[in-house]
Amino acid sequence: MSLPLEMADADRNSSLAAAVDAAITSALDDKRLVGTVVLIARDGELVHRRAAGLADREGGLPMREDTIFRLASITKPIVTIAAMRLVEQGRIGLDDPVTRWLPDFRPRLPDDSEAIIRIRHLMTHTSGLSYSFFEDDDAYARAGVSDGLAEPGLTLAENLRRIASAPLRFAPGSDWQYSVAMDILGGVIEAETGVPLGEAVAELVTKPLGLADTAFSVRDRSRLAAAYMDASPEPALMGEEALVMSLMGPIRFAPSRIFDPASYHSGGAGMAGTAGNILAILDTIRRGGAPLLLTETVGMMMTDQAGGHRQQHEPGSGFGFGWSVITNPAEAGVPFPKGTLKWGGVYGHSWFIDPVNGLTVVALTNTTLEGMWGKFTVDLREAIYAAL
Repeated sequence: MSLPLEMADADRNSSLAAAVDAAITSALDDKRLVGTVVLIARDGELVHRRAAGLADREGGLPMREDTIFRLASITKPIVTIAAMRLVEQGRIGLDDPVTRWLPDFRPRLPDDSEAIIRIRHLMTHTSGLSYSFFEDDDAYARAGVSDGLAEPGLTLAENLRRIASAPLRFAPGSDWQYSVAMDILGGVIEAETGVPLGEAVAELVTKPLGLADTAFSVRDRSRLAAAYMDASPEPALMGEEALVMSLMGPIRFAPSRIFDPASYHSGGAGMAGTAGNILAILDTIRRGGAPLLLTETVGMMMTDQAGGHRQQHEPGSGFGFGWSVITNPAEAGVPFPKGTLKWGGVYGHSWFIDPVNGLTVVALTNTTLEGMWGKFTVDLREAIYAAL
């Protein structure tokens, strides 16, 4: 696999490598993970790379650096970058109403009054929309709203209809709630560009960076990691209709969705890609955005844009455009400095950009939920910062 960054002098990073490898080995030996690819860059140099464990346990296939993963919510920052390119081109305005592009998408407030959702509300999860996996959101369950992870064959038009039929949780801009908003943003991008979201993202993000392995489909199925979920004594292979209990509620998966050309391109969860491709995209942001975005645009994206509204499950964090922003490290209980960007993906992934220390870290796994917010993610970040 060709990575966009040069490998740094190994001698300078031996302590980092030892600490990170110990965290990876522990997770594999304890059977908390089946496999992972971890890439760490500092100041634009690749300081550590490790593919470990198995991509397909039943098939006996080892994890490789070019293994392709179902990305889930790592899709979100990629689609946000695509949208911000359209903002820079003057084709989308942050304060434009979503109905400019999707005139029939008009979810109402609980009292049945009208609400105006703007583009910035989608990017910051302040729209009043939700996700169906939040247990208290019966309205989404009754409407059959898809989170973009299951129900192969569902069209965007049908899911937008379902979402719009459920009441908003709050007036747009008045609170924060993780949601299907990025699927709506994907619909806006499709309407503006006149092409499927996958084509738009390719033209706006992946092709300019020379990235061929990250898309809304999988070009080489032999490289796709199998999907596993937490279980004892070892992670279980995810079935076609898997239900995983999370801190937020029950999440439904259909791993075959990535192969179904009839499934809508979910702007919040629909992509697949490699760790190297994701590192390239994220480090482009850390470096200021070129050739994709202007430095001023990236600066805005990296700043808390959620109006002071805080995430229920992420204390000490605000939200920029497309990712969480650490605003109070002590409250967050993390070693990250203020201004660190982070997020993950429910198929088992985590990443962060630490502009203060010049770090970009990508850890993709094939194990839900351990790879997103389990002990492995804590051990990995602690190992990295202990070695700095």
